[in-house]
Amino acid sequence: MEQVPLKIAVYPGSFDPVTNGHLDVARRAAMMFDKVIVALTHNVEKSPTFSIGERVELTRQAIGDVPNIEVDAFDGLLVHYVRQKGALVIVRGLRAVSDFEYELQLALMNRELEPRVETIFLAPKDEYTFISSRLVKEIAKLGGDVSAFVPPAVKTALARKFAARK
Repeated sequence: MEQVPLKIAVYPGSFDPVTNGHLDVARRAAMMFDKVIVALTHNVEKSPTFSIGERVELTRQAIGDVPNIEVDAFDGLLVHYVRQKGALVIVRGLRAVSDFEYELQLALMNRELEPRVETIFLAPKDEYTFISSRLVKEIAKLGGDVSAFVPPAVKTALARKFAARK
């Protein structure tokens, strides 16, 4: 009997912090693939609130109940990481039409760099489409309640992080 290869997808992002929208996309992807790697990276255009280690740990705590999801961190070109992991698919979340142009450019560039890797776009549930890490951090920084937008561990970590800065 011929062995069927494992279908692996990589869901990359800075996830600073991971939100319920990110988690929804990861869970949806986990229903489609044998293994999903939530791959955290440092976005050079952003100054992160949490270190890469903190973000990995918060993401693991939030998604650890899904057996076919692995959380990892990487540096460098995404397509190199994807191939190193034996994946052929990149998962990207789309909240709104405004995300599409940028995400399409990334997908086309990644395809140019590595033609065997495809990108799929998943939309989160309606109730998560307005959530962004940037807005969550802004609300938390100003003392607002972010419990509807992030897992409990992230809410606690944000409160601690912003209390330390005051």
